[in-house]
Amino acid sequence: MSARRQPLPERPRRYRIALTPLADAMFQLLIFFMLTTSLTPYSLITLKSVSDDAVQEDTGGPGAGDGPSQANSTGTAATIWEIGNDIARIAGQTYGMDQLADLALAIGTQDQPGQVVLQVGLEARVQDVAFALEALENANIDAVQITREATQ
Repeated sequence: MSARRQPLPERPRRYRIALTPLADAMFQLLIFFMLTTSLTPYSLITLKSVSDDAVQEDTGGPGAGDGPSQANSTGTAATIWEIGNDIARIAGQTYGMDQLADLALAIGTQDQPGQVVLQVGLEARVQDVAFALEALENANIDAVQITREATQ
């Protein structure tokens, strides 16, 4: 009698997934996105500088003589805005940030654009400076200079 061999029962297959390569790939993606992303859009803020062809005798326009002025290195008068925590001081008067757009429109004209010096106070936030720059961008402003308040 011939002994026939019975086939062995099939073992259930186990699939093992190694998680180490997956974790490595996730960390590489995390590092890539951390290095290529910026948290604040500072690159959207464009700053204008004073050029020789933009120099004018007087800023002219309505409201040009209302605020304090400072002669910059090119001889053109500039209006000084003191930026604080959610306030702006212009010509000794305190204004809210919501009023800056109207004040910026009064500085210069299309023919004679104005110039502004932003004096950023110690208590000022980045949002306050960005709001002031946005108000000045939509007005007839030729140049904006930013300085900080002197510490004692």
